[in-house]
Amino acid sequence: MAFSPSGVLYVATGDGGIFRINDGAKSRDKAAAGRQIYRQHCASCHGAKLEGQPNWRVRKPNGRLPAPPHDETGHTWHHTDDVLFGITKKGIAGFASPGYESDMPAYKDILTDEQIWAVLAFIKSRWSEEIQARHKARGAGNGG
Repeated sequence: MAFSPSGVLYVATGDGGIFRINDGAKSRDKAAAGRQIYRQHCASCHGAKLEGQPNWRVRKPNGRLPAPPHDETGHTWHHTDDVLFGITKKGIAGFASPGYESDMPAYKDILTDEQIWAVLAFIKSRWSEEIQARHKARGAGNGG
């Protein structure tokens, strides 16, 4: 456990996750469920440690970008929860420029909304307190 400079108590989950102590068991349970779903459906592209594919900013020969990391080195935390949810549920269409192609599949027929929110809770639980705060300050941490 640790206190942030603002006096909020945080606790490590044992698997590298961080939760505000007042988030309670429900948030920890959601992230734990999300971890299993992430392992099954996301880790093959985005990495077991959320590290993404190598050279994720460099287009592959087919013109598509590799899967980005979901850890702090990527841009996931820059997006609102609603955008992250939408991309996961519907794929990249509707969130990128017209004609943009991606290997990111839509999970609308694979995962329930609750499962998608659980995956996002897991991803966010892996971010540092600072990144979680920056995500929230952008108005991004409001979903699920």
